[in-house]
Amino acid sequence: MTDGAPGGLRVGIVGGGFMARTHAHAARAAGAHVATILSSAPDRTARAAAELAVPHAAGSLEELIDRVDVVHVCSPNRWHLEQSLAAIAAGRHVVCEKPLATTAADAERLVDAAGSIVGTVPFVYRFHPMAREARARIAAGGIGRVLTLRGSYLQDWLLEPGDQNWRVDPVAGGASRAFGDIGSHLVDLLEFVTGDRVVRLAARTRTAHPERAGAEVRTEDAVAVVVETAGGAIGSLLVSQVAAGRKNALTIEVSGSDGAIAFDQEHPDELWLGGRDVSRVISREALSPDAARLSVVPSGHPMGYLDAFTAFARDTYAAIRGEEPEGLPRFADGARAAILTEAVLAAAASDTWIPVPSEGASA
Repeated sequence: MTDGAPGGLRVGIVGGGFMARTHAHAARAAGAHVATILSSAPDRTARAAAELAVPHAAGSLEELIDRVDVVHVCSPNRWHLEQSLAAIAAGRHVVCEKPLATTAADAERLVDAAGSIVGTVPFVYRFHPMAREARARIAAGGIGRVLTLRGSYLQDWLLEPGDQNWRVDPVAGGASRAFGDIGSHLVDLLEFVTGDRVVRLAARTRTAHPERAGAEVRTEDAVAVVVETAGGAIGSLLVSQVAAGRKNALTIEVSGSDGAIAFDQEHPDELWLGGRDVSRVISREALSPDAARLSVVPSGHPMGYLDAFTAFARDTYAAIRGEEPEGLPRFADGARAAILTEAVLAAAASDTWIPVPSEGASA
């Protein structure tokens, strides 16, 4: 770490698309200096540097790594393993977009390689104050014994047969698309909020269009999953990138013997509390300590996705400084998501319940 760098930690971003922009914003808001960037070709790197006001356009991954303290890997999924390993080998801390790797085995390789180096994965929905409030209330027994879970993550950006993206290609994106891309967020948030783990599941996948832009589609557009947890709860998950009208509809609901809690990330300043006699919606007021620390503006002033991403970056950099922030998603959590993704594909292929190994989840 170079204490004399402008803004403290020096950050290098690999990638030049939407996630690179998001990471650059979060890094700066969290007090770091975005020092350099690298995209897939020199012209794209130069364009990304100009658009994001990054002072240096790197000519190679090695050059980028040499100039920074932390590498943010925002490239297509196929490169996550190689680029993260290179950064780790050079002693750099790593923020790697999900999926951490395209296979569970490769994700575990990154967990093992990181050792004492801080490696985190931006499961940023954990960082909404009301998601933390739901977690605190469940942990305190506020809804009693957890009985059922319900969650969905619905988008429509691949609804039409002409819609195309590198994520559709299993070579670039991995064997799973819908679940690996957004279902991983959903199951991570459910396990985080409940403090419980999925131990077995059954699944069905659906591909809406056999071809996109003339190319065969070999990844799923939608997934339905039935789960059972270590604590004995049962639940259902629906993930789709072809749900017309839904842009980023991530919702979870946890029902217990004494009540229920629901969180909707499109209305992140609210939490629904269900009761047999009375149900109510609460806002960001009188929060538990961990939720309150993430509530950086007064209630009534909306907080959203970029605030959650900034909180994730802030906690990552705090961990690099030797602190232990609550709920920081590390490489082990990314490996956990990869294990669950492979279990979903195996269950859909075999038409049977699949046990989920416990490895790959941090305490």
